[in-house]
Amino acid sequence: MKNIFYISLLIFVAVACKEEATEHEYIDNEVISFVVPAKAIRVADFKGQQVTGITVTDSGRIFVNFPRWRKGVTNSVVEVGDNNKITSYPDAKWNSWEVNQKVVPNKFVGVQSVIAVENNLYVLDTRNPMFAKVVDAPRVFVFDLTTNQLAKTYVFDKNSFHTDSYINDLRVDLKKNTIYFTDSGNSGLVVLDMKTGKTKRVLDNHISTAAEVNFLTFEGKKWERTVNSDGIALDNLGNTLYFHALTGYHLYAVDTDILENGNEKAIEANVRVIAKTPAPDGMLFNTNGDLYFADLEKNKILYRKNDGIIKVLLEGKAVKWADSFSIHDGYLYYTNSRINEVDGDISDMIFTLNKVLLPMDED
Repeated sequence: MKNIFYISLLIFVAVACKEEATEHEYIDNEVISFVVPAKAIRVADFKGQQVTGITVTDSGRIFVNFPRWRKGVTNSVVEVGDNNKITSYPDAKWNSWEVNQKVVPNKFVGVQSVIAVENNLYVLDTRNPMFAKVVDAPRVFVFDLTTNQLAKTYVFDKNSFHTDSYINDLRVDLKKNTIYFTDSGNSGLVVLDMKTGKTKRVLDNHISTAAEVNFLTFEGKKWERTVNSDGIALDNLGNTLYFHALTGYHLYAVDTDILENGNEKAIEANVRVIAKTPAPDGMLFNTNGDLYFADLEKNKILYRKNDGIIKVLLEGKAVKWADSFSIHDGYLYYTNSRINEVDGDISDMIFTLNKVLLPMDED
């Protein structure tokens, strides 16, 4: 009788929680988490301009970028001000390049990601417009946010990328003066030494950086693509780099000490599977060691506690391919790139930048 009572009580609690919250079932032995859904706040709209990257500075300046996946990209990088005011960053000239024009050093060609660290804005230029091929070595432009002037350019060494590389995302490690990158076009990671400016390619075509499947499923419909290593997140507390293929379901990690000093054999030996997860795009750690990422196929934003528990932060129509994340002043900012919805002309589509309040102890 006692066992029956406890079983009945557990069923009652689970049903009651589900009525006022959201259930997300996870693969492996992850804990099923019930949470009250948060609400998204619209920060900015971009009509006909498909946004991917987002970063918010310590002082609250907001920057986003628009990849050159098609003709008609009016800006590569913009600063978002009050009342949806959009300003080309650092100026209009830097954003004036068009497909088939000559590639020059002081114009953006195909920006995929932006990230602000301390007083610098790091702008990752794939140099691969429209996924055709790399027309010039991928690079990172570093702008001083005090002067809004170019402070440094890091150009990839020729042996650290392929002609079909699409250098997708980056994380800056000031402790080690290193920048880490994912390559979603030709699977692998790239490590940049900020002291020497040299780049090296690691885990090239390795199982951990390669796509696991060639499609994702959205409301029963297949989105048929093969996308390799994409999401990347730096755990400063544990000196660990995490990464994930976009069309894949495994989260991997490697020690940054090994990335910095180890040879390829040592790096491969150090790679480990952390968890089996939904398919994400961008990923981001907060200062407490919680990892934020999307469940693309189910229109959710999740976070994984450092004890392995996964919780649902946000879900529903306010999440349409949550692409990239930034945390500022207790809010998680994210872009909706709606990649799975795009099929042709996007001139009438609205892409958004949103923010959602984080749990008080997890920001």
